[in-house]
Amino acid sequence: MFEDERDDKIYNLIITNGIDKNNEYGQFSEKLYSKVDFLWKESMSGSYSTAGDEFYQKVDRIILLSGLYNDNKELFEDLLNAGEKYDIPIVLVRPFGVEEVPEHLEKKAATIVGWNANCIIDSIKDAPETM
Repeated sequence: MFEDERDDKIYNLIITNGIDKNNEYGQFSEKLYSKVDFLWKESMSGSYSTAGDEFYQKVDRIILLSGLYNDNKELFEDLLNAGEKYDIPIVLVRPFGVEEVPEHLEKKAATIVGWNANCIIDSIKDAPETM
């Protein structure tokens, strides 16, 4: 397939969403929606710590919005554990306008990205399949 041809894969994503004082989740999802040639859907669970094999086997990437980490540490730990257990690449998104991310998260991420829509999509598509 040529690079300019449309990639018809629909990426099944988990995107951290919890206590979000700065609307990072909304801003991030707007970035994804702005790229009409990128197909995705979001998988949600009542509790990621109790979601089973069948749920996680359908997930392509886990997106961690690191700006939400301090207020959602348990959620992040559940998703980090799931990523490791089910071999799901973790895409770590820097806090909006900040370069540094928590070192604990950086070590487990397959890739780290800022807030440029094209870079986000490339990071999702190109994240290594194994950690």
